Amino acid sequence: MFNRAVSRLSRKRPPSEINDGESHPSSSHQTLKGTLKWATSLENLLEDPEGVKRFREFLKKEFSEENVLFWLACEEFKKTQGKKQMQEKAKEIYMTFLSSKASSQVNVEGQSRLSETILETPHPLMFQKLQDQIFNLMKYDSYSRFLKSDIFLNHKKSEEQEENSPEAQTAAKRASRIYNT
Repeated sequence: MFNRAVSRLSRKRPPSEINDGESHPSSSHQTLKGTLKWATSLENLLEDPEGVKRFREFLKKEFSEENVLFWLACEEFKKTQGKKQMQEKAKEIYMTFLSSKASSQVNVEGQSRLSETILETPHPLMFQKLQDQIFNLMKYDSYSRFLKSDIFLNHKKSEEQEENSPEAQTAAKRASRIYNT
């Protein structure tokens, strides 16, 4: 049953397909910052370096930091140029996350079907199916817990305090005067 659910969920588009560089985020998301933006989607969280940092911190406490590290490694791998560099990075990803002897092994279906022979002819999307599985695992499991975690809530509270600080209010008033004249 879980396999069917993951299969159904994996048909949804991951952030790597959503943000291809040509599309522009909707105007409602452009104005959101920090935790407000992170709370709208895992995609937005993973696009923000501070969000990734906080999410990693949370996943480390849950003993599943390897999931986001694998996802990030796959995103970086897609940008790799040159066959030799691709082979090196593919081997590094395989040995770190997918091999039976991996130091930070991720739990993905079909992991055993990915053999070392595929590393000889790498291509940018060779890990895509596995990356999508990990993305969906994070999205439908750990992400919702992250939004309820002390790490997220404390960061959100500190952002709100900064927004309500006298300095922030003064700057907002100055901007208001400038734009309303």
